[in-house]
Amino acid sequence: MANLKEIRNRISSVSSTMQITSAMKMVSAAKLKKAQDAITAMRPYAEKLTEILQSLSASMEGEIGGEFTTQREVKKVLIVAITSNRGLCGAFNTNVIKQVKVLADSYVGKKVDVVAIGKKGNDVLGKTCSVIANKSEVFDALTFDNVAAISELLTEKFISGDYDKIEIVYNQFKNAATQIVQTEQFLPLAPVVGAAVASSDYIFEPSKEEIVLTLIPKSLKTQLYKAIRDSFASEHGARMTAMHKATDNATELRNQLKLTYNKARQAAITNEILEIVGGAEALKG
Repeated sequence: MANLKEIRNRISSVSSTMQITSAMKMVSAAKLKKAQDAITAMRPYAEKLTEILQSLSASMEGEIGGEFTTQREVKKVLIVAITSNRGLCGAFNTNVIKQVKVLADSYVGKKVDVVAIGKKGNDVLGKTCSVIANKSEVFDALTFDNVAAISELLTEKFISGDYDKIEIVYNQFKNAATQIVQTEQFLPLAPVVGAAVASSDYIFEPSKEEIVLTLIPKSLKTQLYKAIRDSFASEHGARMTAMHKATDNATELRNQLKLTYNKARQAAITNEILEIVGGAEALKG
């Protein structure tokens, strides 16, 4: 009977775990809908802003962008690693951390630092990489203004010459089951290749140069905000998928334990019956 009690305890434990994972799946599904709507609504704006900037830049003679487009010999690199503050989301954080390490290793002989956005990335990367800042608090209030402050910090570090190149590594949201690890160059701005030339029928007020130099900082803030929004939606999608699989596994394990329990119980009952029959036959003899 001790064995039966042990199995009953395991069934109870697995059932409790299944209830937790199921609840977490429903919470993530609810949060995913809101995060997905946010990134879906933002992408057209971000793409249009980039299109306008490229169109203006392509229509201008000479190099425009000033300090934002300065191409320097790459000696110091800053990688922005966007992960999550919480776990239980499958390989979501692991994939970004792996990509950051691969990217850092590719800059042989160069100084590579990391800015962590997300506690999980900060905890792991802090052991092997040089993490100069942890901006995990941005997820407590994910607004454009809070992200803009991080973008301004990154821009300042590039313009001041602290770093010659800044790159962002994050999970791009495709759907609830698929997240794609992306590496994007943040600064310097990459040269425009094959951009459409703005029509000369447009009248620019003030000048094209002033418009471009005004759009660049806004475009950088939007790029970072989109990356963090993408990562935020991907996190909930990954967690929902992970908790769905965990619930299915727990259900399967519980069913197996119930089957084992029933077999053990039947065997115990059979043994008791045999003992009773054997005792009765002994008394008859």
